[in-house]
Amino acid sequence: MSAQDQIRETIEKNDVVLYMKGTKMMPQCGFSSRVAGVLNYMGVNFTDVNVLADPEIRQGIKDFSEWPTIPQLYVKGEFVGGCDIVTEMTLSGELDALFDAKGITYDKDAADKIREANA
Repeated sequence: MSAQDQIRETIEKNDVVLYMKGTKMMPQCGFSSRVAGVLNYMGVNFTDVNVLADPEIRQGIKDFSEWPTIPQLYVKGEFVGGCDIVTEMTLSGELDALFDAKGITYDKDAADKIREANA
């Protein structure tokens, strides 16, 4: 199976996928840590894919999304963005709205606490 096929299958089979450096329990870069931290704090059930474990997946996800950086967040098959976009969406409430629209379970109170702490 090609890297592109693996990526497509992972995104199709999982509601929320984060392609990141490291894992959700042990991120290997600050940007991956920030996005995984937001998702973990909000109680989102997500699949993490460690791009450091497979160079073909690391390059393949960049080609797949036509986005040059990692981490990359996908929700219900839709590319959401990287660290800056996820951070902005979290602080504006857009991430909550996306999760609501896509039927993703998350802790609304935790999302509100993130915004309060960054106000």
